[in-house]
Amino acid sequence: MKRILVAAALLVGSLSFLAPSSYAAPSQPAPAATQPAAQNAAPAQPLNSVVAVVNDDVITAVELAKRVHTVLMQLRQNNTPPPPLQLLRRQVLERLIVERLQLTMAANKGIKVGDEQLNAVIGRIAAQNKLTLDQFRAALAKEGVAFADFRTQIRDQIIMNDLRQREVDSQVHVTPEEVDEFLTRNAGSSNLNVEYHLGHILISVPEGASPEQVQQARAKAEKVLTQLRGGADFKQEAASYSGGQHALQGGDLGWRRWGQLPTEFANAVVTMAPGDISGLIRTSSGFHIIKLYEKRGEKREMVTQTHARHILIRTNDITSDYDARTKLSRLRDRILAGESFADLARANSEDPGSASKGGDLGWVNPGSLVPEFEKQMDALKPGQISQPFKTQFGWHIVQVLGRRQRDNTDELRQARAEEAIRQRKIEEATQDWLRRLRDEAYVEYHLNGN
Repeated sequence: MKRILVAAALLVGSLSFLAPSSYAAPSQPAPAATQPAAQNAAPAQPLNSVVAVVNDDVITAVELAKRVHTVLMQLRQNNTPPPPLQLLRRQVLERLIVERLQLTMAANKGIKVGDEQLNAVIGRIAAQNKLTLDQFRAALAKEGVAFADFRTQIRDQIIMNDLRQREVDSQVHVTPEEVDEFLTRNAGSSNLNVEYHLGHILISVPEGASPEQVQQARAKAEKVLTQLRGGADFKQEAASYSGGQHALQGGDLGWRRWGQLPTEFANAVVTMAPGDISGLIRTSSGFHIIKLYEKRGEKREMVTQTHARHILIRTNDITSDYDARTKLSRLRDRILAGESFADLARANSEDPGSASKGGDLGWVNPGSLVPEFEKQMDALKPGQISQPFKTQFGWHIVQVLGRRQRDNTDELRQARAEEAIRQRKIEEATQDWLRRLRDEAYVEYHLNGN
């Protein structure tokens, strides 16, 4: 089951890099391996009770219990020692509060996920695990995971991702001048494309915090740092105290290129060796502690480029799939009989970007075209023409004109610089947006021990 949950986490992570991985929890008690976390547990709370009021909504004890159990399963899979249960319950409850605020906002904005889209996402999770949907459901059931709850949580993750794309991602723009300035500033830097595997702990400071609140956060951060330097497990401390969006994954940020790191992290990490833990790093969101697990360097990026051209026929109320496929088959026969591909593309192709150029797509890099098109193109030898095939844009035939090996390092460096700037802006903007959302909400706690 571990393999299934990891694959699902990767998929949800691709939906939103800040969304915590969350799945339905079994209704059965937590496995014995998780019991040490309960040594300092608060008194049992009735499952039908309310643990938090969030504006006009509530979070119940049963919701919290399910999510806590799921997080304990994930921590165990990641070999992260669980924190004391009382601390973990508070961490998970805070995550549920922020999720509930996002889902309420999404509902007010009319953001929904249809069954067709949801089924497609779950189908991809099953496929990643080389399972049919029925086999996947059986594997979840064997682990005690309710499929209906699993669907609900995946649906919620998609909705929150869509909301953040509207509220944050769509507002972030990167200009060519910013890319040029970034590359100029880091010209010759041996760190630009070095990758770092980092752990992260954030002790949050509210927006507009008073000096007393800042000092309290600093004291808490210094206490955590002292515990880490005294040998405490970094992942367990992150799961216990971090306000970062990866806290319940043990603070693991995964691999990040140096250029993708926030400036404060980038400045600190270049002086660190694997295993090192930074001092306190102050930003507008609070006090950060990072740990460098590993780092690795960059190699020259050689890619196989393909020079191709195509003819596109779109379908509509007048042109059916059969009509489009038949027309392309006839055009293909005429080309094989000696007529000019370019002339027929200019006269017939409905791709406005390439028709005027005789269907020529130029030299394309792997991954730059939709998967269905690229699969057909990659199966051809230079000079060959495909049979008609369908993509989301319509029906195509494609001809490969040539292939070449090319050092794409400079182009990739520029693309990575743009992506690094974009991700840095998105992370900062998302953190600020979530903090404002939380600070402006009315929250009333009814959790035992709080």
